[in-house]
Amino acid sequence: MTGGGSSIPEVQRLLSVLAAGRSVAEAGTAFGEGAEVMARTARSVVTVEIDPARAALAAERLALYENVELLVGDWRELLPSRGPFELLFLDAGGFKHDPDARSDLVFGLLERGGLLVMDDMTPNWPGFDPVRAWAHSHPGLQATEVLTTPETSAMLVARI
Repeated sequence: MTGGGSSIPEVQRLLSVLAAGRSVAEAGTAFGEGAEVMARTARSVVTVEIDPARAALAAERLALYENVELLVGDWRELLPSRGPFELLFLDAGGFKHDPDARSDLVFGLLERGGLLVMDDMTPNWPGFDPVRAWAHSHPGLQATEVLTTPETSAMLVARI
């Protein structure tokens, strides 16, 4: 787990491939490493960070990318007016504990055929996980989990 810092290299490579040619949104910029990786292949990236200090560091990292828009604030307030997106990397804290965000908000941020990526998952989680339950039971989504390392996984969720 990254503890709110940066995605691991395996997830960065996955994001680079999935972002290729797409309009991308990222909730939880942190220091901008994930946004930078996606910006190299994406058509456009809108990334949101709630912490102004982290956003300032990310802005320095992302300054060279004309296809990136960095916003400071709550992704739940800032992304809906800019969507829907073809790829949403949801890396913001609090999502797992916010059933309202999991319902219509995230679904509405995805174009039909769009992909949602959530990393920092623990494979074969032994108990009930509300995020996995939501992704697997939502009638408009198709979800799978992929190992990113032997100890970590990512959820890939498509809007159908």
